[in-house]
Amino acid sequence: NDPPARPHVCIVGGGFAGIAAAKALDGAAVDVTVIDRRNHHVFQPLLYQVATASLSPADISAPIRTILRGQENCEIVMAEVIGVDVEGGRLLVPGGHVPFDYLILAAGATHAYFGRDEWATIAPGLKSLDDATELRRRILLAFESAEYEGSDEARRADLTFGIVGAGPTGVELAGAIMEIAGKTIPEDYRHIDTRTTRVILFEGGERVLPSFPPALSARA
Repeated sequence: NDPPARPHVCIVGGGFAGIAAAKALDGAAVDVTVIDRRNHHVFQPLLYQVATASLSPADISAPIRTILRGQENCEIVMAEVIGVDVEGGRLLVPGGHVPFDYLILAAGATHAYFGRDEWATIAPGLKSLDDATELRRRILLAFESAEYEGSDEARRADLTFGIVGAGPTGVELAGAIMEIAGKTIPEDYRHIDTRTTRVILFEGGERVLPSFPPALSARA
């Protein structure tokens, strides 16, 4: 007789939760498949440093296959999950499906535009390496544009950055932009004083870092 089939656990998402779930099943009597639409894991708390050119994308990312290559009961599939057939026990992917006995959805979260989704094209979020490199491009080009603007008004506009959301990422990004403008690049430009850069941090709640104790909010 053939041995009974081992349960198949599918994990959607190769972020912190997905990787932790896969590692927790190392050595268990199950077969694990990690599915992600990207082939790399990103250390999201440091995305703001990529966005401000302090780190390169490679410094905060690693291939999911590399992270889990020592785990014999785990396979990696690069695909975008487009649906879940709960009754049929399968994940729907373009051109096919992946069967599962147990499913862990760890696909992460995305940023919100508070009902104003049309802002997305002009105000990227900061959840992926693509987001971070696009922000870096926009921030650095703002200084280049300001260098050759003909009017003081246009120059001030180029040197003004608005950040919506005063959680950890917003606070860190605001501080990093000011640090670059005030300490890193002032001597690189001939016609502008980058130290006059203005960052406006918008927060709908009562204080910055609302998920932290008030004393830390006050310090920030």
